[in-house]
Amino acid sequence: MIDLSVLIANSPTSDLAGQNCIENAKNSHKKGMVYLVGAGSGDPELLTLKAWRVMQRAEVVLYDSLVSEDVLDMCASTAEKIFVGKRRANHALSQQSINELLVKHALAGKTVVRLKGGDPFIFGRGGEELQEVVRHGIYFESIPGITAASAAASRAGIPLTHRDHAQSVKFITACKKNGAPNNDYKELLDTTQTVVFYMGLHRLHEMTKGLIEAGRDSETPFAIISHASLPTQQLLVGTLASIAELQATAKLPTPALLIMGDVVTLHAELADYNINAIKQKALHFINHSNITPSGKPDNVLPAVSVA
Repeated sequence: MIDLSVLIANSPTSDLAGQNCIENAKNSHKKGMVYLVGAGSGDPELLTLKAWRVMQRAEVVLYDSLVSEDVLDMCASTAEKIFVGKRRANHALSQQSINELLVKHALAGKTVVRLKGGDPFIFGRGGEELQEVVRHGIYFESIPGITAASAAASRAGIPLTHRDHAQSVKFITACKKNGAPNNDYKELLDTTQTVVFYMGLHRLHEMTKGLIEAGRDSETPFAIISHASLPTQQLLVGTLASIAELQATAKLPTPALLIMGDVVTLHAELADYNINAIKQKALHFINHSNITPSGKPDNVLPAVSVA
């Protein structure tokens, strides 16, 4: 457990006036308050101080499967903690049921923290949940978290933008609503843009094939980053043409981010001086010299965790 008491005691309190207004509104309506909190990528040290303060006041915490135990432990010990996690094809509760729980506890006058992995507004359904909260006249506050793309890229030494390589970055979900595949590959052909795919590992072969058929260069650098920012983070680097075969051998686990673009090459350039990369033995096959005629690497090592 990280002791933040001294740091919190000396932290700015410039938001207190606004907070008092919100608390007064909450009390006048005899309703609770919903805090939509981004839990970040799992490393508790990346949690914002504001998120920590709110979590310490929580009476009810609804948390997702991507919220790490270390982060969950930073909530008030007296809070009722309710698991509402959703992973692919395995939902503890439907989205509607989660919405109903938020409303139920807030209408009962509770301080409710909705704790979501990453940032709630980046493929986190945070907007949908707040729409339901507002429909019932409940006040809310949204507190951002570090999204997995930023955490994964930063730890791996892969800048998402770089003046020489990428002038923009695009975040893409591999699946649309109700599980429909996102096949808009023609929108992803700009070589000056970094593309980050969320929730795409299970569609890796289909997506890489579709991108090449749509016109993306098969030699485009491509990375898989698993368990972003955690001690178990792993990295696999290849090309658009090779990455699916490499992953079939390496078998990096979910949750994982996929990063496509020239910025991926910077991992190798920065690795010798990147403290995080030094602790991690990445699987790096962006050069085809170690790929056998079968398309598989001839020297694949087991995926290695960060020490």
